[in-house]
Amino acid sequence: MRRELGIVLAFTVMLWMVGVGTARAEKIKINKSWKVVVDPSSNKLVKWAAGELATDLSTILQTKITLEEGKATKHSIYIPAKGEISPKLKGKWEHFSIQKKKKHIRIQGSDVRGTVFGIFDLAERLGISPWQWWADVAPAQKKELVLELPSKGILEGPSVQYRGIFLNDEDWGLHPWAAKTFEPEAGDIGPKTYEKIFQLLLRLKANTIWPAMHPCTKAFYQIDGNNEMAQKYHIVVGTSHCEPMLRNNVDEWDHHKNGDYNYFTNKSGVQKYWLDRVTQVKDAENIVTLGMRGIHDGHMHGGNSLEEKTRMVEKIINDQREMLTTVKQKPMDSIATTVVLYKEVLDLYNKGLKIPDDVTIMWCDDNHGYIRRLSNEEEQKRRGGAGVYYHLSYWGSPHDYLWLSTTQPGLIWYEMNRAYQNGAQKIWIANVGDIKPCEYNMELFLDMAWDINSVKENTIDKHTYNWAVREFGEAAAKEVVEIKKEYYRLASIRRPEFMGWSKVEPKTKNQSTAFNSVGNGNELQRRLELYQKLVKRLDEVSSNIPEEKQAAWFQLMEYPVKGAKLMNEKFLFAQLARESDDELKQKEHAAKSKKAFREIESLTKYYNETLSSGKWKHMMSMAPRGLNVFKMPEIKLGEHSAETKKQPFSITAIQGKEFVAAKGSNGFAWKTVEGLGYSDDAVTLLPLRNHKFQNKQPMVKYSFQTEKQGEYELQVRLLPTHVNERDQVITIQVDNETPKNYPFSTKGRSWQWKKNIFQNHTIVKHKGVFNKKGKHQITIWVNQTGIVIDQLGVNFAVGQNYYEIPVVANKK
Repeated sequence: MRRELGIVLAFTVMLWMVGVGTARAEKIKINKSWKVVVDPSSNKLVKWAAGELATDLSTILQTKITLEEGKATKHSIYIPAKGEISPKLKGKWEHFSIQKKKKHIRIQGSDVRGTVFGIFDLAERLGISPWQWWADVAPAQKKELVLELPSKGILEGPSVQYRGIFLNDEDWGLHPWAAKTFEPEAGDIGPKTYEKIFQLLLRLKANTIWPAMHPCTKAFYQIDGNNEMAQKYHIVVGTSHCEPMLRNNVDEWDHHKNGDYNYFTNKSGVQKYWLDRVTQVKDAENIVTLGMRGIHDGHMHGGNSLEEKTRMVEKIINDQREMLTTVKQKPMDSIATTVVLYKEVLDLYNKGLKIPDDVTIMWCDDNHGYIRRLSNEEEQKRRGGAGVYYHLSYWGSPHDYLWLSTTQPGLIWYEMNRAYQNGAQKIWIANVGDIKPCEYNMELFLDMAWDINSVKENTIDKHTYNWAVREFGEAAAKEVVEIKKEYYRLASIRRPEFMGWSKVEPKTKNQSTAFNSVGNGNELQRRLELYQKLVKRLDEVSSNIPEEKQAAWFQLMEYPVKGAKLMNEKFLFAQLARESDDELKQKEHAAKSKKAFREIESLTKYYNETLSSGKWKHMMSMAPRGLNVFKMPEIKLGEHSAETKKQPFSITAIQGKEFVAAKGSNGFAWKTVEGLGYSDDAVTLLPLRNHKFQNKQPMVKYSFQTEKQGEYELQVRLLPTHVNERDQVITIQVDNETPKNYPFSTKGRSWQWKKNIFQNHTIVKHKGVFNKKGKHQITIWVNQTGIVIDQLGVNFAVGQNYYEIPVVANKK
């Protein structure tokens, strides 16, 4: 998204030069008299992008804007030949400039992709959404545009060198849509589909793809035209953590022909397999994944100990590097390579796996949005640098979230900025599933990869606002921001896919939810009401969205918001039916649960069959993998559970941002991050670089009132973040009690980690006795950065379970 730098407001487009800020701007009127001119010697991709710009302008201005080859003329947007570029651009990676020259606008790039990014940057500033095809976003039509361009123009380049996406778990969306609807002639995700994906990536200033690789999909390089399409659009092709040397093992490894996929016992067979591929694509632009795992997402076969496996992976990497230099006839430090430290590979690295200095290390999140490890000071000195593989969609333990895109923007901002500040600046790859409905989060991720300073901890809402202005117009933008914030916040409390309280590894049936239907102000009823208010707000805005934007509105707003609301109603009404001892109430709640299930069916049917005249048929599944959570909950009328014995109680809710005093240390200060946590404004220490406090620890202090005395339980809710040494500690002092230390880091896939992931927080419990009523204080110290304080809850009903700390304190 075109960030806060130059969003379309009414009929004016604002452009700001990087570092200029309030520089004097000149207004340039663009109307039907303008044209797009490209130098005849320009690269074919540049000419294509120039043609797209002419088409975009024609759409906005409702008239034919011509594309010509030649030199700059009056009232033209001119893209010069490479030999004419500014000295400021020479030798740069993917940089571009936009300037006014006499009576024309000039777009220059340091290289082909940089030029294309400059062209699409201007298109977006003029009101064209990168999602015009992928989400049917129609631009607002105007008779004239006014471009405010600083006298020195703008100059931009990427923060992260390689920026891209991983198409994954495509079995229920992207693959059936491509194979049956968009590209039936290929019966797969073929060149026609990849062309649209590559065009989207270029509009989002991305340059890298990890292709789809599930068993349902034929290997990228096995489909005629895929590789050629990547080269046509100058897209860098890599492969995922379990696909070394550009090979899709799931589709391409033939056990009968090649033997076991085992380097210990079948080195020559595996080497030939890799050699064939790198020879095939030796002249293409790739990022080559090194190392070895299993055929799919599993550990490497062979080796009887961790030590033996570690030494073998080192040998494999060295053999792969020798193969690459031989085939490509280049020095190793000029070939882009990476080792992805995913799952058990990180364990090997932590046990001493040696990775050559020019290879990029890719750190990974825990599959649920929290990065497991980042570069320490020594690792940040590596020539190959570091990157991140990050999940916005996931299939696996403890549960999938493949249906709706619900990761909080504040969490994406926090984790990716933390990664960047600790040296992960070489490669960023986001697992985006089927792309849809991950549009906004994918764009936010790539926006930060392009310009890490484009979104700050206090401008995340502004990023959403600017996105909303571009997609739906200024009149709806403020409401869109509030709707999306609450949608993400409620999902952070419990993702829609987690509402069954079931697991996938091992697979379990749906269970009763843990939302208290009596205590803590009736958590269950509060959640129902909040979702109902959210959808009411959505419907009110929807009625004012222009007809030409309704298709985009349904895809980007209505389906995910209503889908989340209905999934919650399906389970929460089922819980009320099970808990009720009134047969009529049971039937009423059961009917509401079934109604929600049917409405999800109806919404999904509309998405696939009616929306945009069937363009997206087979794209949206309401039950990826057919998991239990997507089924209708079991309700046995005439029976009721023991849950009806719950007793009412209330807690004192304190939001992390409501501290009355705070002290930083060593240049670190407490800041609020928008759109983060249950509170939507969790607090943490900035800057985000890793640092431990040996002596003077930062602290925050909270004050609250009680109306009685006695035994209490304090819960401090923290985000389940990770640090390198797994040694996070907070120290709690209530009033004048002796301060007490609480370690809370988790390891691997422990039971506690799974619990934290499901509830999206980790709980530190502190018990004590208040000897008086009235004012009390809580002081919290932290031993390092990377700790996020979300909420605090004080409860006199010790032993009573509750799921959430409300954002608004309960009234007694």
